[in-house]
Amino acid sequence: MQYISSRGQCAPVTAAEAICLGLAPDGGLFVPETIPAWPYSWAELAAMDYPQTAAKVMKLFLDDYSEEELNQMTRAAYNTHNFSSKEIAPTVKLTDHCYLLELFHGPTAAFKDMALQIMPYLLVKAVEKRGQKQEVVILTATSGDTGKAALEGFKDVPGVKIIVFYPHGGVSPMQERQMNTTTGENTFVVSVKGNFDHCQTAVKNIFGDPQMNVWLAERGKQFSSANSINWGRLMPQIAYYFWTYASLMRQGQIKAGDKINIVVPTGNFGNILAAWYAGQMGLPVRKFICASNQNKVLTDVIQTGVYDRRREFYQTSSPSMDILVSSNFERFLFAVSGYDSAKIASWFAALKQNGVFTIDEALQKKFQNWLEAGFADEAKTAATIQRHYAQNGYVLDPHTAVGVAVYEEYQKTSGDSTPTIIASTASPFKFSHSVLQALGKEVPQGEEAQLEALAQAAHKPVPDSLAQAQHMPILHNTVVEVEGMAQIVKDILSR
Repeated sequence: MQYISSRGQCAPVTAAEAICLGLAPDGGLFVPETIPAWPYSWAELAAMDYPQTAAKVMKLFLDDYSEEELNQMTRAAYNTHNFSSKEIAPTVKLTDHCYLLELFHGPTAAFKDMALQIMPYLLVKAVEKRGQKQEVVILTATSGDTGKAALEGFKDVPGVKIIVFYPHGGVSPMQERQMNTTTGENTFVVSVKGNFDHCQTAVKNIFGDPQMNVWLAERGKQFSSANSINWGRLMPQIAYYFWTYASLMRQGQIKAGDKINIVVPTGNFGNILAAWYAGQMGLPVRKFICASNQNKVLTDVIQTGVYDRRREFYQTSSPSMDILVSSNFERFLFAVSGYDSAKIASWFAALKQNGVFTIDEALQKKFQNWLEAGFADEAKTAATIQRHYAQNGYVLDPHTAVGVAVYEEYQKTSGDSTPTIIASTASPFKFSHSVLQALGKEVPQGEEAQLEALAQAAHKPVPDSLAQAQHMPILHNTVVEVEGMAQIVKDILSR
């Protein structure tokens, strides 16, 4: 299978090349030329464990990797050494017709682990397949969770350096501590005086800077990315939507072939795009529901067809969704427009230059047939956390609470009783201060005390990785202006 750019200005590449490069040379995103159909029966799916499911899904997209290679990788990535649940990603019932896909049982307690535990294996093998001798430099912007998950995944991987940029003051204290205590000789973390969109735009500009790429080549290095702009990061996420469907079948909640709804709280559109790809492959989905926080640019574009980033930026209790420029929405529009690269290039040039573009009405109506959207502000998010704790004894993190709130509003207005999966993207312990406030509990001083207070309220232990981070030394404390990001990359790579 070949991979093409959403901007249409570079030659097709293999899967291994797409994974190595991360971003397409023309500034677009790599997508598969065709979306493969799921070839197995639902009974066969229900009999698979998580590593098998992941290997089967990935083989459909990675035809230059052997089945044996993928099986070895998935067994190494998805096991009880790396994940605290033997199911890897359990599906649990929240209310009638509503289930949570818990994606936070990995080493950093967030859904990014689901892809970033496997991605280093994919990248190292891709480098080997290309016969590449250059050192790979992973350059990544994070709104909170990608950073630590990528650092853990690529820590001490030979032939790789990883540099993570995050918005100064724009992530939770736990997310910041997790990143800044990361060990490993090849890991570098930089705080940027700006928001996530500033970080992400600057990273894309660094990727596309011809002078920077010459400078790298002269030193035997090449950029790649661990963000979901990299197909090797996005594609493994498709697997857990097939997995949760199989889980509902095994639990007797649905029969083979029954349709489900999927709700995803998202800022960068990657996690819901993975669900959409699963649907295009044949997973029986009735509605995909995109849930936004107060930075509701995705809700607005899905409902109105106007993508307008010229708006106030809010720092919320769900910081991983504090995004106004959603990279993976480009992949989605490229697919639903029939791979119209000229239209995509025009729209995203307008977004960069003018801050706004408008999707034509025919295309808007096309995706509105199966894509819904809503948002939850801070008050609704907190109220959702409090209510489900009181009613069900379940503690939601703020991102998952956004998804639950948007689903409940959709269900109320539509009357749709289709069994619904909500992607639960992070452990509430990553946001202990916000969650304790929402629960109406006293918030003690100090993050360690807050973790213990939440553990008592939730009747669950603090995840080991979060507890251990409290006692690890701060190893990264570099802070730069947005304009200084390119220079700090050179400084780090010159050490």
